[in-house]
Amino acid sequence: MSARTDGSRRQPVARHGILTSPKPFAQILTVLGAIVAVVVLSATSVAAFAAWNAVSSVEAAGVDIGDAGEAQLPPTLGEIEGGVNLLLVGTDSCEGANASLSGACQNGDTDGERNDVTMLLHISDNPRRVTVVSFPRDMIVPIPSCTGEDGRQYSAMSAQMLNVSYMYGGLSCSVATVEKLTGIDIQFAAAIRWTGVINMSDAIGGVRVCLSDPIKDDHTGINWPAGERTLQGVEALQFLRIRHGIGDGSDLGRISNQQQFMSSLVRKLQSDGVLANPGTLLNLATTAVKQVNDGQLVLSKSLANPQKMVQIAMAVKDVAYEDIVFVQYPTVYAEGGLRVQPVLSDAAVLFDALANNQPLQLTGSTSDGYGTEVVGEATKPDAGATATPAPTETAAPDAGTGATEAPAPTETSVALPSTVTGQNAAQVTCTVAQR
Repeated sequence: MSARTDGSRRQPVARHGILTSPKPFAQILTVLGAIVAVVVLSATSVAAFAAWNAVSSVEAAGVDIGDAGEAQLPPTLGEIEGGVNLLLVGTDSCEGANASLSGACQNGDTDGERNDVTMLLHISDNPRRVTVVSFPRDMIVPIPSCTGEDGRQYSAMSAQMLNVSYMYGGLSCSVATVEKLTGIDIQFAAAIRWTGVINMSDAIGGVRVCLSDPIKDDHTGINWPAGERTLQGVEALQFLRIRHGIGDGSDLGRISNQQQFMSSLVRKLQSDGVLANPGTLLNLATTAVKQVNDGQLVLSKSLANPQKMVQIAMAVKDVAYEDIVFVQYPTVYAEGGLRVQPVLSDAAVLFDALANNQPLQLTGSTSDGYGTEVVGEATKPDAGATATPAPTETAAPDAGTGATEAPAPTETSVALPSTVTGQNAAQVTCTVAQR
């Protein structure tokens, strides 16, 4: 099936968008919050080893995804070498306190624990860029043979919804599925449950979002007026789960809502308000460790290492807003509108650009489900704005020819197909009510 080329709006009654099982957001906040916290707390030797002692308990619980790496003590820290591919998964567990957050859990309408939000965090090598790719949960993909956490073997399947991969084989199976779909080697992975999302949003002090219209949704209990709103706790989870009350009512609209949240989160994490507050950072680190110990956050063995977290964070903390891009894997609706199919040719343009570390140019809308609109642009605070500017340096002439050194060539951005929707962290977006 070919992608839409006429710009026509999808029907808001698409059955893909009215599935009733409420699902969470695979909270990038949890991993990034913990990473940033450890980075800043590790600025002094005392804090570094205190952080190490607190977090080392998570290593024994790490999941093997085939690229575990070795733990090392962190007396000297620097940016991680090379690029990073980290899979982030959010699951719909009905265990413990999670059950009270889901009508499906309470009604017995769900079977097993699934990954209903799956995102790939890609950090390029020099120059550093960050791309987060969201994969629709109902996208039909091949799932390779997997071994479950209980040792049970699952046969390969040629066409299944992406969100069953976690149910079949846990975090390692979701990693293998996304690797097969994208051709990307994933070195790190994490999965979080609902209560972990709530606790981490509380620890960071909330994230500010924008509503273009009043939003009402009986499925999540939201009835909010238009305007800006700072979300934490249960409200953050509600916002990240909502789909029936926004855009075309589909999961694709919800992805753009999550991207608005993540963009605002990135701007907050990079601001002085978070990075200069030791109390907030200590709370983030302590909360993240507790989520692992309580079974609400699962890390791969390769990520369950404080030094590795620090090295990853040091590679992303100064990336420009324009080079932090959130996109949705391109799809079209399958026959009947109940599921979506991947558009492999358009996705290849995205992943080829990532492989070649080329800047990305978004040509489509912010939302394939019409869930958000751009209302402004954010400017990253200049930490050195008040400092005396350094004198302009002039390239020294070549001793033999007298010529000056040629400037570095300007990079050419890759224009992504319009089916690859999304936004960068500089774009301020607002949620649009369902029409």
